[in-house]
Parts: sequence; C-alpha cells; structure tokens
Amino acid sequence: QVRLVESGGGSVQAGGSLRLSCAASGYTYRMAWFRQVPGKEREGVARILSRSGSTYYSDSVKGRFTISQDNAKRTMYLQMNSLKPEDTAVYYCGANTAAAALGPLDARDYKYWGQGTQVTVSS
Repeated sequence: QVRLVESGGGSVQAGGSLRLSCAASGYTYRMAWFRQVPGKEREGVARILSRSGSTYYSDSVKGRFTISQDNAKRTMYLQMNSLKPEDTAVYYCGANTAAAALGPLDARDYKYWGQGTQVTVSS
C-alpha cells in the first residue's frame, strides 16, 4: 500500500508561483500530478519516473511548471510559475508500482492517490 500526502495549495494572483509537495510511503515506479475542475475529467499535468527521473509534461503547462523529486525524502514536487486563472483546480498526486503504462499521463495507470489540494489563481 502506497500512502500519499499532499501540501502546498493556496490562492495566488495571475503571474504568481506556487510549489506543491507530495510525500510518499512505499515503493513507486511512477508518480504524477493531475488536476480536476467540477464537471471535467481528471487532467494529467506532469509525470516523473521514480528511478530514472524522466519527466513528461502536458502541453498546457510546458515551460511554466517543473516536476521534480527528492528520492531520499520520498517526496515529489511541482513548481508552478507564471500561473494563469485557467490553472485553477484541485491538484492530485498519483502513484503506481507498475512499469507498464497506457500512456504518458493516463489516470488509469495510477492506483494510489492523494487527497487533493486546491489551487486558485485570481486575475
């Protein structure tokens, strides 16, 4: 069983920055950040492979967000810069133990999830 604990959400003005953290217990092969707004499907934001550190970003956040990890602390981060109102969502940390995947950011690949943290960007 993998347990995920998220932190760092809050409210910022457009153009501001925020850093999210996800602390994990247990083994993971891949970890990712997803986000969701009411009435919409969960959207992949960024992914990192726990062993290699290989990253993948959605087009909507590429160049603005950076995913990283500290394996000694078993913690994953999402540095969000140049935030836009359309980034407003509940952000979720996901993890899985399997190497096989349906795609680079497919929610079905993630068995374990954090509780979610609200990010609000005002104009």
